[in-house]
Amino acid sequence: MSKLFTPYQIKNLELKNRVVMAPMCMFSADTNGHANDWHFTHYAARAVGGVGLIILEATAVEARGRISEHDLGIWKEEQVEGLKKIVDLCKAHGSKVGIQLGHAGRKSEAMSEPNIGPSAIAYSDDYRVPVEMTKEDIKNVAEAFKEAARRADLAGFDTIELHGAHGYLINQFLSPLTNKRTDEYGGNAENRSRFLKEILQAIKTVWPEEKPVILRVSAEEYGEEGNHDVDVANMIKDLKEEGLDLINVSSGGVINVVPRAYPGYQVKFAETIKQITGLPVMAGGLISSPSMAEEIVQNERADFIFLGRELLRNPYWCLQATKELRDEITWPKQYERAKLK
Repeated sequence: MSKLFTPYQIKNLELKNRVVMAPMCMFSADTNGHANDWHFTHYAARAVGGVGLIILEATAVEARGRISEHDLGIWKEEQVEGLKKIVDLCKAHGSKVGIQLGHAGRKSEAMSEPNIGPSAIAYSDDYRVPVEMTKEDIKNVAEAFKEAARRADLAGFDTIELHGAHGYLINQFLSPLTNKRTDEYGGNAENRSRFLKEILQAIKTVWPEEKPVILRVSAEEYGEEGNHDVDVANMIKDLKEEGLDLINVSSGGVINVVPRAYPGYQVKFAETIKQITGLPVMAGGLISSPSMAEEIVQNERADFIFLGRELLRNPYWCLQATKELRDEITWPKQYERAKLK
């Protein structure tokens, strides 16, 4: 049997394989952040296709934390019902389900709301200059993450992922490129990690101990004075006792720089973080080949492979990958006549 299609367990999360659907914004919710038929069909299709863990797109913990006016939301009780429907649909087809809790900070393009950040620095000339957060703002956003985690548990999610990547609010605090504060939330790495630490401490009060917490990070910021993989790994290492169970390793998005991307371009970052922190990691980045995915987990460079665009193109990637890997997994009985030999 291939390693890619062997089970894995973290706390009470039992996954049937090592394939993860990366969170990808659909920008298809109504302006109140509610899920709809698009989300139900989109996520359920990947569950039918055999993905082990589906992580929902960045879901805003505050209205002002949306990337766009059409982000999914989890900042009020009325949004739970639609999220629970997504969970139930995916679980019915054998996938486990997580949700990415996010706050866009200075990168919010929800123009009906003010935007905030650790420092009053715009992402680019096309973005608004954020209002520098007060300590009361910081406290309120940590509380919003806590309440979002509570609602995620009510909706039945198996895991939550904190969005600490791609230049959004948590990442803005972590990065020396975007955090120029002179108080206890800025300066050295310990101070820049304090916001994330307080969020982790807050969600622990409501999120069940037996359910894992994932952190997504940008392990390379593509700026000389920014964070690099070793920097990020050391910050994670210092925070792991606050309840981190799995690291989803991505890169970029902090500053307006386009990285040179190629298949597997982020895998080395995942290896570094795995080695330094001792935590399991997800690796990805333009991975589409089953053989490449198998090599990464076989050689213990990562514990999971996340797929993004490839699962947009092909919801049934897992079903088809087993032919190349000479493996067998259970197909939906309705599709067995099409099973690849």
